[in-house]
Amino acid sequence: QVQLVESGGGLVQPGGSLRLSCAASGSIFAINDMTWYRQVPGKERDMVATITNGGKTIYADSVKGRFTISRDNAKNTVYLQMNSLKPEDTAVYYCNADVVPQLAYRPYGYWGQGTQVTVSS
Repeated sequence: QVQLVESGGGLVQPGGSLRLSCAASGSIFAINDMTWYRQVPGKERDMVATITNGGKTIYADSVKGRFTISRDNAKNTVYLQMNSLKPEDTAVYYCNADVVPQLAYRPYGYWGQGTQVTVSS
């Protein structure tokens, strides 16, 4: 039994900043990659940034230089620091974690509930 809880979304003006958090809890043996996605109505869910267990990061071209993904393995938490926000960053942001539950043979993908980020003046 694993769950991911997100927080930190909200309304911000263009050029502003926001930090999202996603904490995993439950019967966890290990967490591999952790990823942030975002989705707007009528569009597919797109990868924003991912971070491996060892700390290697990959970013979508649209957010490079503005967003930073990080993780705290002791807290089973992934963060997304979003700076220089643009209206086109408006979306529901979801975290995803590849989690190996206790007594499991392989990882499973788990999703957070999503948090709304709105960038508007």
